[in-house]
Amino acid sequence: MSAKLLVISGSSGVGKGTVIKSLLEKCPDLNLSISCTTRNPRPGEKDGINYFFISREEFKKGIENNDFLEWAEFSGNLYGTRESYINDCLNQNKNVLLEIETQGALQVKAKMPEAVLIFIAPPSLEELEARLRGRHTETEEAIQKRLEFVKLEIENSKQYDYVVINDAVENAVNQILKIIGV
Repeated sequence: MSAKLLVISGSSGVGKGTVIKSLLEKCPDLNLSISCTTRNPRPGEKDGINYFFISREEFKKGIENNDFLEWAEFSGNLYGTRESYINDCLNQNKNVLLEIETQGALQVKAKMPEAVLIFIAPPSLEELEARLRGRHTETEEAIQKRLEFVKLEIENSKQYDYVVINDAVENAVNQILKIIGV
């Protein structure tokens, strides 16, 4: 059986990090992809483990050389996935999981149609708003921006292979395990 490329996306506050953590614990043969970024490492982050931290010049050169399977710019920093990294994993028969936003996921699907795209959705927009507010980490303006962005993500998710509602982490993980055949 050949290796699979799974792409998981979901709105901020939907719990995708928790779902992915549980998924990785239940599927030890699933490898979380490491993205490149131009941002500085946060305390505790390590190059080659959390991200590949590269210069803006190196990233731009990678864009020019078509090295990225997908890339995007957020808050003045560039983020992307090297195509060679993904292909190396797949060629070694390793299943790969990419956790990226919807625009990047659609770039991946265009280049690698065999990729399986899974969107993790909130039970409702009201529930998502409550989760975001419950964090107490963002301003009202930031919450409103995130909620506005969710509408774009939900629109993009219509092009995904699967949408999994995260009403409870265990349910969402079990649905994803069924999708990937584990």
